[in-house]
Amino acid sequence: MDRIIQHRLTAWMIFFLLLTLSLQVSAQADRKYVRQGNKEFEKEKFAESEISYRRAIDKNKSASDAVFNAGDALYKQKKYEDAGKQFVENHNMNEDKSKKSASLYNLGNSFLMSNKIKESIDAYEGSLKLNPENMEAKYNLAYAQDLLKQQQQQQQQQKEQNNKDQNKDQKDKQDNKNQNQNQQKQQDQQQQQQQQTISKEDADRILNALANDEKDVQEKIKLAKASKARVRTIKNW
Repeated sequence: MDRIIQHRLTAWMIFFLLLTLSLQVSAQADRKYVRQGNKEFEKEKFAESEISYRRAIDKNKSASDAVFNAGDALYKQKKYEDAGKQFVENHNMNEDKSKKSASLYNLGNSFLMSNKIKESIDAYEGSLKLNPENMEAKYNLAYAQDLLKQQQQQQQQQKEQNNKDQNKDQKDKQDNKNQNQNQQKQQDQQQQQQQQTISKEDADRILNALANDEKDVQEKIKLAKASKARVRTIKNW
């Protein structure tokens, strides 16, 4: 019985020994890729360094330094959104306040470069809560706050300008409407005047026609009287 227990203990010891050796080999492998990535990063080979850091992560999922450095490599490639994800992951992986502060500081930079001003301010404030002595975070926080203020002022000015443009458009539409109404009114007045003029001309023509007709009648009457007079004279004579 004692031999069986001793045999089992020996098996467990061998298992843990192999596991420890495996972890050590894995840790050595991830450190190798981290060192390689650092050398590439210093030579500004940021894409190559990112690949090395990701290899380190594949070897050791808990390699927080590799995660952080991968974020730096992505940031240098202007892949700010992807970089931000790495810094968030690094923040969640660490318990050390200084490292959590550093990850939030770099997260703030990623937000700032993506023009996410409010988010960057939150990240910088979080970084300073963990490390109040971070002067770069203080400077960037003040810079982001100024940017936000300018952005809000521009938005307010744009809003006021849009309101002015909208009011101007409404005024122009009303002016055009009034102008059209005035033009229509003038056209109506001109038509009325033309109708009145035509009616006056027609009246004059009618009066002239009546006058001519009356003149003709008078002439006919005169001729008739003269004819009767001649007849009677001839008859008497």
